[in-house]
Amino acid sequence: MRLTKLGHSCVRIEHDGSVVVLDPGIFTGPGATEGADAVLVTHEHADHYTPDQLRATDAPIFTIAAVAAHIGESAPDLVERITVVAPGEDFTAAGVPVTAIGELHAVIHPEMERFHNSGYLLTLGDTTVFHPGDALTGPGRPVDVLLAPVCAPWMKISEGIDFARSVGAPRNVAIHDRVYSDAGLGIADNHFQRFLGAAGCDYVRLADGAEL
Repeated sequence: MRLTKLGHSCVRIEHDGSVVVLDPGIFTGPGATEGADAVLVTHEHADHYTPDQLRATDAPIFTIAAVAAHIGESAPDLVERITVVAPGEDFTAAGVPVTAIGELHAVIHPEMERFHNSGYLLTLGDTTVFHPGDALTGPGRPVDVLLAPVCAPWMKISEGIDFARSVGAPRNVAIHDRVYSDAGLGIADNHFQRFLGAAGCDYVRLADGAEL
């Protein structure tokens, strides 16, 4: 299994000849979906998908109903490539077993309506990888690699740390990291490393284009 960080919440996962790209949005550089065999989108926000990123590949798109409806309004040319999945559903994307996890985006503000969001648990041979999207909803089962949100308007650092500790993955890779300054990210990284390390878990924030 090869995991490549492609900016903010976008990762590229290669396994057994298949390439799956998750959440290619506005903070991800062009070319993120090049060579993809499947694209997974957790929710409708632009930092997690853009029509241009999806148009840059002819791969099938797997996402939830709310995102499919949003794409239908903004980019109807993409609809025929969409497979709608439901929270809790097991499906296969480019030969990779996937489970959709959770239903709602984290609370941004109590007075704002919550968006729909499903994370994805990928089974890659003997390794599982979990991308939660913009939610702190765990998969309810052991995970080998957690793609851990580290900074967001909807999350305190302590909440991100507690979420990662609750999942308990041996390896944690930072995602959702474009909305802090370099100084802020340094503070976040130090806290994540400190608390996850004390729990016996590794933590790393990869540079764009770096691989695990």
